[in-house]
Amino acid sequence: MADLSVLDLQNLRHLIGGYDTCHCKLTEYASQSKDPEVKQLFQDAANSAMKNKQELMKFL
Repeated sequence: MADLSVLDLQNLRHLIGGYDTCHCKLTEYASQSKDPEVKQLFQDAANSAMKNKQELMKFL
């Protein structure tokens, strides 16, 4: 893998932080949802955000 530039690192930090924020918010929305379908929708989206964050972390 090629060396990462400072700009690459800043972009990764920004993206990882965004996915982390999404994961936290979506998990909270899922915990507050009463409808099982909506709850599952939020949980699936939270899991997807965590997966994306973990994939991006591999570049560090």
